[in-house]
Amino acid sequence: MTHPLKCSCGAVRGSVETGHPTGHSLCYCKDCQAFARFLGREAEILDARGGCENIQTVPKYVRFETGAEHLACMRLTGKGLLRWYCACCNTPIGNTLPTCKLPFIALARPCIEAADPTVEQSFGPVRSSLFTRGARGEPKPKPFGAARTIFWILGNTTRRRFMRDFSPNPFFDTDADRPIVQPTILPTAERARLREG
Repeated sequence: MTHPLKCSCGAVRGSVETGHPTGHSLCYCKDCQAFARFLGREAEILDARGGCENIQTVPKYVRFETGAEHLACMRLTGKGLLRWYCACCNTPIGNTLPTCKLPFIALARPCIEAADPTVEQSFGPVRSSLFTRGARGEPKPKPFGAARTIFWILGNTTRRRFMRDFSPNPFFDTDADRPIVQPTILPTAERARLREG
């Protein structure tokens, strides 16, 4: 079974395999908020408290059928996560670690939003609420499920690294262990502006 993946303009289309263990989280961190502002789509990506939904899965389960040439990548810092999006319409795709040897992607909900099946039908309800100190307003949302998310990420990436199960990976040249496009790294002042909103 698969769940559709597409950007808002429809140039990028693909799918995500379902039926595998996944995470479903709500993240309030300042970096995710900065990424939404970088894309100019804060109102669509973030909820009223500044949280964004992500589905954690393995890159080998993600496939692009059309429009992969529109994939772009940025980093908030030189050592930060790789944050993928569609340059055609600034739809967020997700975040990966900077090496394919730790295979992981947190897919952004806007790229997998669908009426049938819904995100919840394919991946279940939100199971963790993370970095709630970055949420807007008071009182802050209660964090929950962090241990489950960390355990899932560490368990999957460690097992796959040990088994050298790195490919296929649509975001990396796995032989060279480098992203398929050169990431843009934000200047310090721009990063600070976006994090503060």
